[in-house]
Amino acid sequence: MRGRLITLEGGEGAGKSTLLAGLRACFERSGMDVLYTREPGGTPVGEAVRALVLDPAHQGIAVETELLLMFAARAQLVREVLQPALASGRWVLCDRFTDASYAYQGGGRGVDAAYIAELERIATNGLKPDLTLLLDLPVAHGRARANQRGEADRIEAERDDFFERVRATYLSRARAEPERFGVVDASRPADEVLGAALAAIEALRENAST
Repeated sequence: MRGRLITLEGGEGAGKSTLLAGLRACFERSGMDVLYTREPGGTPVGEAVRALVLDPAHQGIAVETELLLMFAARAQLVREVLQPALASGRWVLCDRFTDASYAYQGGGRGVDAAYIAELERIATNGLKPDLTLLLDLPVAHGRARANQRGEADRIEAERDDFFERVRATYLSRARAEPERFGVVDASRPADEVLGAALAAIEALRENAST
């Protein structure tokens, strides 16, 4: 049986790392075989791209360059990690995927969605998440959390209006694909966020077994 791809999405400070740690602990207790990865990253090529794109020293990166680098890392991840794992029956939990490009480079930076869709077609080889958990909270709340983590990377240093557009794009995509997205109120306590995420994953597991 083919595995399932679950992606985590959300703006800065949404609590993806906290949720990921909670999910990992629950999966390990249940004996569930899950592969964990991230974007950009997850492969040597992807991690090199991540370091380049997020480095505050590279303020001069063009929007188009940023987008193409993200999809280059994604193409490598799909072929080197995601497709083999899913084909072997493993479930995969990925911190960000293509929705992030629509939100950050599309909504945030203004790249046309049709351009992103064409790159998606080439880079992902048709792979789409089976479930996307979107951690949503007001930008001001998320920024306050993110500011406690230390020095901001190149994207974290953007202005609030950038992140408002990112959030709006995420929510628009969730409304357009309600069967794929599980929107979680990330302003709730961490245990409640984890509970909501586990409920959505359990529903996916039940559907996968039928």
